[in-house]
Amino acid sequence: MTLQTLDMLSVKGRRAFVRVDFNVPLKNGDVGDDSRIRAAIPTIQWLIDHGASIVLASHLGRPKGKVNPELSLQPVAVRLGELMQRPVRFASDVVGESASGMAAALKPGEILLIENLRFDPGEEANDPGFAEKLAGLADVFVNDAFGAAHRAHASTAAIATRMPSAAGLLMAAEIKALNTVLNEPESPLIVILGGAKVSDKIGVIKSFIGKAEAILIGGGMANTFLAAKGIEIGNSLVEADRIDLASSLLQQASEAGVTLLLPVDVNAAEAIDRPDTSRIVEVSGVDPEKMILDIGPETVRTFDEWIARAGTIVWNGPMGVFETPPFDAGTRGVAAAVAVANGYSVVGGGDSIAALQKLGLASEIDHISTGGGASLEFLEGKELPGIAALEAQE
Repeated sequence: MTLQTLDMLSVKGRRAFVRVDFNVPLKNGDVGDDSRIRAAIPTIQWLIDHGASIVLASHLGRPKGKVNPELSLQPVAVRLGELMQRPVRFASDVVGESASGMAAALKPGEILLIENLRFDPGEEANDPGFAEKLAGLADVFVNDAFGAAHRAHASTAAIATRMPSAAGLLMAAEIKALNTVLNEPESPLIVILGGAKVSDKIGVIKSFIGKAEAILIGGGMANTFLAAKGIEIGNSLVEADRIDLASSLLQQASEAGVTLLLPVDVNAAEAIDRPDTSRIVEVSGVDPEKMILDIGPETVRTFDEWIARAGTIVWNGPMGVFETPPFDAGTRGVAAAVAVANGYSVVGGGDSIAALQKLGLASEIDHISTGGGASLEFLEGKELPGIAALEAQE
C-alpha cells in the first residue's frame, strides 16, 4: 500500500477539510504554546498556494462529547490568524448551521476553523454519520494531525473513506522520519528512553531489541530496571508490578547483544520540593529515605559517549524531574549531546522537546515529532488508524 500525499490530490478550486492537531494549552483565554499551530502552517500555505479553500478541524482537551466553552478553539483561530497574517474565520459549531454555512461560502485562499470536534460524541465514537457530516463540509480530506493518528476517530479514520484523501506535509514528514529510524537506520542506532513508567515504553524497548546497538534508560522508568537488578532505590518511584518484566527485558537485550544501559550515578533527594537535600551518589548508594530524581553527571558522560558515535539517534522522555532544577541537569546534558551529534536524530516527548527549546537547540535536531502517543505506537510497529486510512489500496 502507498501513502497518499498532497501532490496526489487535486485541490484547485476545491474545499479541503484539513484535520490538524491544535490541542494546545490555553492560559487565561489565550494560546499558551503555539508550536503545534506553527507546525500546521506549511500544509495550510501549500493548499492556499494551490488554489484551495480550507476548513480546519481539531480537538482540544477532553470535553467528553459535550460543549465546554473553556475548551473552545476560538483563541486558536485568533492565534493562527496572527501567525499567518490573514483572516481566519471561526464557526461556533462543528457540523451545524454555522460550520456548514461558512464552509459553503469559502472562496479560494480563505480559511475556516470549526469548533472543537470533541464537542460532538460522534468524533471519538468514529461514528459514520458524524463523519459523513464532516465530509459534507468540503471536497477533499487532508490529515495533518499525526498526534491523533493513533486514534480511530471520525475525523481521522471514517472520513477518509468518504472523499479523496491525502497526508499533509507534517504527517508525511513524521511518517518518513519514523520509518527511517524503525526500518532503515544508519548504524549504530542508539535509543534513549526516559519518563516515569516502564509500562509506557515496553513496546518501544521490545521493538528496538535486535535493532539498536544500545538502549540508554533514564528517568523514573530506570528505577524499575534498577530494582530488577536488586539495587536499593530508597523511596524512588517504581512500578513494583513491572519489576519481573524489567528483568525479562534485561535478559532479552543481553541475549540479543544489545547494551541496555542504566544510570551509574544519580541525583537523589528527600522530595522534589526539597532540592536542598539533593546529592549526587553512586546508584548503589541511595539512602533509604531519599528518592532518585535525575541521572548523575557520570551517567550523562557515559550516555554522551554513546550518543556521539551514533549513526541514528531516537530520544523520547526526560532523564529526571525536568520541571524542577537541579533535577533537570541530566535531561539538559542529553539534549546538548543529541544536538551536537552527527547522527540522524529524531526526538519526541514534550519534556525532551522542551529541553531542546530552552537550550535553543531544537533547530539542531533532524526531526522533532509532534505526536507523543502516536510516535510511540508507530515505533512499536503498530498500525495507526489515521495513517492506514490514507494508504491507497493497490
